[in-house]
Amino acid sequence: MTFESENIEFKVQMTDDIYKEVIAFANTDGGIIYIGVDDNGNEVGITDIDETYTRITNGIRDAIQPDVTMFIKYTLQDNQVVKITVGEGSYKPYYLKSKGLKPSGVYIRQGTSRAQASPEQIRQMIKESDGDIFEEMRSMEQNLTFSYAEKFFEKYHVEFSREKYRVLGIKDSSDSLYTNLALILSDQCSHTIKVAVFGNNANTEFRDSKEFTGAVFKQLEDTFSYLVLCNKTVATFHGLERVEHADYPQEALREALLNAIVHRDYSFSGSIIINVNNNEMEFISIGGLLPGLSADDIRSGISQPRNKNLAEVFHRLHLIEAYGTGIRKIYDLYSSCPLQPRIEVTSHTFKMILPNMNKAVPAEKSNNYNVTITPQMQKVLDYINENQYITDGGVQDLLNVKSTRAYTVMKKMVSQGLITVSGRGKNKKYLRRTDMD
Repeated sequence: MTFESENIEFKVQMTDDIYKEVIAFANTDGGIIYIGVDDNGNEVGITDIDETYTRITNGIRDAIQPDVTMFIKYTLQDNQVVKITVGEGSYKPYYLKSKGLKPSGVYIRQGTSRAQASPEQIRQMIKESDGDIFEEMRSMEQNLTFSYAEKFFEKYHVEFSREKYRVLGIKDSSDSLYTNLALILSDQCSHTIKVAVFGNNANTEFRDSKEFTGAVFKQLEDTFSYLVLCNKTVATFHGLERVEHADYPQEALREALLNAIVHRDYSFSGSIIINVNNNEMEFISIGGLLPGLSADDIRSGISQPRNKNLAEVFHRLHLIEAYGTGIRKIYDLYSSCPLQPRIEVTSHTFKMILPNMNKAVPAEKSNNYNVTITPQMQKVLDYINENQYITDGGVQDLLNVKSTRAYTVMKKMVSQGLITVSGRGKNKKYLRRTDMD
């Protein structure tokens, strides 16, 4: 006598629960379902074998997604029992079409019974089937709309139609399910951008905060508009002529925001964070650098996109150019500023910090941005940006120069307002000017 087990299931008659059993076996290690057999393993038979057989085969084909029929084998035993042999599927998770790609529609085998899969189990199955590239994986949310994306594409004169979904990476390889990229571009995008404006440099006194939601294109436009409002101007006079200088080059804000959106790690649910205070604006996105890249590589314009399809979408819309040009453009915009942008990286975050140009310029030079920064000075500035300070001995080692040359370089940098000095003798340190404000 045969008994029910991890890979054997008995059913007295055909019911819609059969589809759930097929899904559970296909999502686990495969198994066999006998229809016309009671719980004790006794053959009780099926009254109308032809009708039941047709209902089973048609139902499995129509009720389950993705197509699982290639892993199914039907056998008729003694003309009264239908044996359904289910192989382990290669495109998990399989699910009830009527329920969608969520726990209520996805089943797995646990012991001698089926169970609903947890969200984490569903994500793991998707990862194992689709690979480890998040934007290419099937989205767990399939009820998506693209009203904002359609308007945005039309605004930039780029076609956005169902025929283009697979080309853009919005649909999976079967052209039937939406990918995570589709979720990011959709009106239902669950990721957000948070902007906080602080009244002090320690970022502890809130003045204002905003959270931008919706399609990633809506977040881009709404966030940029708000940052422009935060970008104050300072007026100076050359004789009778009034000259205004913005705190931040508007194009630098645009490039930093685009960089944060395109390169963040969307497999994490946290928001992009933008902090604004009197001295600087920092853009913090989840996801450190990809393996093999360093902060120096990024500053040099070397780039490897984490979200290749998302980057290609932004490239089609002419919002970004070739990879890496945005960072180089930011540094170029700050080429005449005493303080340079900084890149700070941890294992899970990437931070681009833009100095307030009006705060960075020393008072005696507020009407003249033409401060010459030599390669040696830039090397010192980069070191201080990454390590907070440098000592006299550190300068000699960094530049491979003797004490006299090191003293000359640092004295000039101090006089130009590029850095400031803290302490004396052995305790003397050179710091960024903003660290002393």
